[in-house]
Amino acid sequence: MAILGQLSLRQNFCIKKSSSTIKSMHIRIDNPWWALEHRPLPYINEPFNDAESLAKWQALGYTQTRFTGDMYDMRNPEPNWIDPFRKVFPWKHFGWSVYRMGPGTTLPNHVDTYARFRNLHNIQDANLIFRAVVFLENWQSGHYFEINEDPVVEWTAGETVIWQNNTRHLAANMGMTDRYTLQITGVPDENIFVQ
Repeated sequence: MAILGQLSLRQNFCIKKSSSTIKSMHIRIDNPWWALEHRPLPYINEPFNDAESLAKWQALGYTQTRFTGDMYDMRNPEPNWIDPFRKVFPWKHFGWSVYRMGPGTTLPNHVDTYARFRNLHNIQDANLIFRAVVFLENWQSGHYFEINEDPVVEWTAGETVIWQNNTRHLAANMGMTDRYTLQITGVPDENIFVQ
């Protein structure tokens, strides 16, 4: 597992759905070095960028006007604590976004489009793209994440979920405190799910 640098493997699993195999991986980054340095960043909110998904969610009865949390991303100066993640994820075209999901925010089941990342790096084949979501703080009541219908709760700071391109996932904060994650997007030298 050299592609992921120094970390401990918590769980590696494969979920079978219909005729296809969908993979994701749970890992833990030991000794989180970032403490709470992500909290004071000047986050901004941007609308969700997939009109088709928005229309589907609204047709299902979702009534909120905001479907996204707040972001501080690679268009801004990079905090010093981001750089060590490049050793953990030595991916080509390393992209990052710190994500703050406030109480009451729900991001229903969706597939990421990676539109900005693909345009920035001229990536034609989206299947080359992987995403890692690093939980920056310990789980708190009401914080929720799901990947391919597999719920993820009770995480500790440093736990990470990695998936390839078009993997369905959702996130919600039904709690009383902000939920913080770091999203890392990149292109590994090889498919990290090949054993």
